[in-house]
Amino acid sequence: MEWLVKANTAVNNFVWGVPAMICIVVVGILIAVVTKGIQFRKFGTAMKTTLGRMFDKKQTKEGTVTPFQAVCTALAATVGTGNIAGVAGAIAIGGPGAVFWMWISALLGMGTKFAEVVLSIRFREKNAHGDYVGGPMYFIKNGLSKKWHFLAYAYAALGILAVFGTGSATQVNTVVTAVTSAVTSFTTVSDGVMLGLKIGIGCVICALVLLILLGGLKRIGNVTERLIPFMALLYIVLSLGVICVNIKAVPTAFAQIFEAAFSPLAITGGLVGSMFMSVKKGVSRGIFSNEAGLGTGSIAHAAADTESPVHQGFYGIFEVFMDTIVICTMTALVILTSGVTIGYGSAAGAELTIAGFVNTYGSWVTVITAVAMCCFAFSTTLGWGLYGVRCVEFLFGSKWNKIFLVLYALVSIVGATLNVGIVWDLADTFNGLMAIPNLIALFLLAGTVAAEVKKYTQKDKELSLSE
Repeated sequence: MEWLVKANTAVNNFVWGVPAMICIVVVGILIAVVTKGIQFRKFGTAMKTTLGRMFDKKQTKEGTVTPFQAVCTALAATVGTGNIAGVAGAIAIGGPGAVFWMWISALLGMGTKFAEVVLSIRFREKNAHGDYVGGPMYFIKNGLSKKWHFLAYAYAALGILAVFGTGSATQVNTVVTAVTSAVTSFTTVSDGVMLGLKIGIGCVICALVLLILLGGLKRIGNVTERLIPFMALLYIVLSLGVICVNIKAVPTAFAQIFEAAFSPLAITGGLVGSMFMSVKKGVSRGIFSNEAGLGTGSIAHAAADTESPVHQGFYGIFEVFMDTIVICTMTALVILTSGVTIGYGSAAGAELTIAGFVNTYGSWVTVITAVAMCCFAFSTTLGWGLYGVRCVEFLFGSKWNKIFLVLYALVSIVGATLNVGIVWDLADTFNGLMAIPNLIALFLLAGTVAAEVKKYTQKDKELSLSE
């Protein structure tokens, strides 16, 4: 295990080093420029398009899901443990200032994800089963010349590796943390019983994941469109309760976030003294949470029943806003206002966020937080399972899909017993590696995104004039 940690640290430092930060920022700024800041000037339209049509139950074409089911499947993968354990880890290692850099990455990320979704719809195709498939590997293959096609295969290969860490191991690890925290808050259990409980949780998740994912895209969409609104509302209500109870501490929390963004030393007592570490953790955990720059969310959006790439792209803006600006901020405020002790400089996960809730509500809330986090993590496991299937299908054909799903589900059992720090570090590394081919493709296809926005704007003007 020691050699694995050392090897991963070396790769992680390179992947999330200065060059990676520059690439993410440059691509985000480029998309904002070519679309004239569409995430800002069309923010109201994006909210109206998404929230206004959230419960539209229209019939869909064969091989598609509703736009809302598509966004729920994507949100299932994005609104997850990154919002709970990821934010906690970012604050512990990067200081409160990491939250500020999460916000910055999200503001640029809304445009980046918009571009990913637009390209996914623009260059999608149908597979042998009649389902629409898309994502970075497809918009690279269908949008760029053959000399760039190696990026599509690289993305799919890295995606297969990433889903086992990001989509399975980290999620189950967080479920285990939530459930065991709830159990230990009421009673003391032996190490043997605790190990058995962890393995049992892994086995249950393994069975449920197989049951749903083997049912295909329609079943995933049906589950996520019911699960996502419930879990998001439950978590937001719980978080708002903590914020309201500790309302006097909110201004101080925001002051810590802004001050520590540029001077972590002043807030963390020297345990986190590097501004670069704050930026690194904020950006990397922000991307882990909202996936803007990874391209994964666009895989789910490719199956939406829509003829307008830009229209579906608005859902991408909505995703990042809800995920990072709303839910991640609430998690940060729960931690920073509740009076919980933060072990700066040490790895932390869901237990830090849970402690924030317990400090405010008492130990009984661990039951509710366990339910909420189980929903978060399970939904993420489903979303990333779909991403993995699409990557496998792109490389090897659909005959390997079921074999992959069995392996993916079995990792749930392994993830239930792994060390949280190692799991999150590996997930960070794989996410960074996945982002490279996607960011290159976004840079090269920025003109196509601009053309789609121009076409949409022109059509919108014509409709306004005709009315």
